[in-house]
Amino acid sequence: MKKKDKFHLSPFQIILAGFLAVILFGAFLLSLPISSKAGQWTSFYESLFTATSATCVTGLIVRDTATYWSAFGKAVILILIETGGMGVVTVAAMFSFLLKRRISLSGRALMQESVSANQLGGIVRRTRFIIFGILIFEGAGALLLYPVFFGEFGPAKGAAYALFHSISAFCNAGFDLMGVRTPFSSMTAFSGNVLLNTVLILLILTGGIGFATWDDIKTHGFRFKGFSLQSKLVLTTSLFLILVPALLLFFFEYGGLPMKERILQSLFQAVTPRTAGFNTADYGTMSDNGIVMTVFLMMTGGASGSTAGGMKLNTLAVLIVSMGAIIRRKRDVAVYGRRIDQETVLKAAALLMIYLILGFGSAAVLSAVEKLPYLPCLFETVSAVATVGLTTGITPGLSHVSGALLIFLMFFGRLGGLTMFFAAFSEHNKGKSGRFPEEKISVG
Repeated sequence: MKKKDKFHLSPFQIILAGFLAVILFGAFLLSLPISSKAGQWTSFYESLFTATSATCVTGLIVRDTATYWSAFGKAVILILIETGGMGVVTVAAMFSFLLKRRISLSGRALMQESVSANQLGGIVRRTRFIIFGILIFEGAGALLLYPVFFGEFGPAKGAAYALFHSISAFCNAGFDLMGVRTPFSSMTAFSGNVLLNTVLILLILTGGIGFATWDDIKTHGFRFKGFSLQSKLVLTTSLFLILVPALLLFFFEYGGLPMKERILQSLFQAVTPRTAGFNTADYGTMSDNGIVMTVFLMMTGGASGSTAGGMKLNTLAVLIVSMGAIIRRKRDVAVYGRRIDQETVLKAAALLMIYLILGFGSAAVLSAVEKLPYLPCLFETVSAVATVGLTTGITPGLSHVSGALLIFLMFFGRLGGLTMFFAAFSEHNKGKSGRFPEEKISVG
């Protein structure tokens, strides 16, 4: 029995191992000659970087997706994006459903951790709902995008492009096939296209608000009062982080554009940093103020249990509410008539510190290794750890050392800061329930 327990893996370790296995297998497939248009072997570094970026739904690339990879390579990338967006555990559950296999109690616990559900009860029903919801939204997005790409590429290729970009947008991946126009150009050629901008924004937001919020909307419709506290915080924080940055971009960043493009670019660049990775404007030409604001948005990301990355909207909301409670000298951290427990507040503070240390510390390393200014390096490292995929254009020219750092950050960011540490230390403090004496210290 002891020997068996020795090799027991926690849910966090299984999730980590699952993502790692998918990335390595994807890297192997992408390295094959069949995956490149030229029919040549691709270096393991480039294959691993691309597979990690796709599975971790980031969007940073070292090879232009449209011009370098073959149809097979693009299909591998799309499957990796879908797997990363759904989550490895959710994809495994989908196959179990198709094969009509019963989900064990340990499997249900694993599913609960994978989708960040608050309770084990009803997790199978919720996972089914997530799977069907993803497929429905991605299918609807492809249908709405089809007229745009049909006009550009014809019926068959237009359908493939519509499906690829719908999945990439909903999964907040940021991979695109617009390199057929100009390599690494993303959606800049469509900055004035109302339909494409609107559909991509809606897909990004739908994928980024979290599966728990979907469930609330399904159960309560649009009756805000009936929503859980988490959904209320996600929706209000998300709305704030769309409107305020969009207004700032409208007045201070894109003032020289025609009105239609000015509105569309302001909205799109306010939404895509959390954490889609598409762009309709060149971030290499953005002002320092705009870059700093975008770094903040990237760091925040989407909601917990969503396809988006970052430290999460929920985390930012809890930190803001906690700050308000401390300023007003309140005993409890409360909002919308509900109290937030101390453990959640501590987790939020820990997550903030993890992402700040990783983002800013890695930027210093990148700047030193590549001899580049700090701000573009900060933009790149935060984009990686928050699994955003936006870039000022420096990614393809980075050395393998810097590329390896970004690979680690993407993997860490997709798994989540706490999941990585829980996977590493899940057994370390098991059974140690003793507490040290308390002593107050001064802060502030």
